[in-house]
Amino acid sequence: MKSVLVLCTGNSCRSHMAEGILRHLASDLFEVHSAGSSPSGYVHPLSIEVLAEIGIDISAHTSKHMDEFLDQNIDTVVTVCGNADQACPSFPGQLNRYHWGFDDPAHAEGTEEEIKAVFIRVRDEILMTLTAYVQGYREARQ
Repeated sequence: MKSVLVLCTGNSCRSHMAEGILRHLASDLFEVHSAGSSPSGYVHPLSIEVLAEIGIDISAHTSKHMDEFLDQNIDTVVTVCGNADQACPSFPGQLNRYHWGFDDPAHAEGTEEEIKAVFIRVRDEILMTLTAYVQGYREARQ
């Protein structure tokens, strides 16, 4: 089975949402992990909440440093850092690398409803992107 590592800086929001969604869509194709170059040490509660709303449970996820995966055979690295001022990590030895930048919902400002709306928007963008990726991957294997 191919392994995918989703990387971000803090490993608290986007990378966990992407990990959960990709596992949900393609656990038969990929072993999926996520990590960060400077992990926050927690998974953002709103990431857990907005994924639960679509039936994906990431409540047991933990924030990890990408160095934990250096001795593993990682086939594909996906970076999900969004803004130009964010340092997206690189990972040595990967066969494939994709960069799909998403806004960091952890930096959203406003009312609780406005902040949650940003998490939902980013979740939906990640879902749309990974759905297309998995469809293309499945079609290429046929």
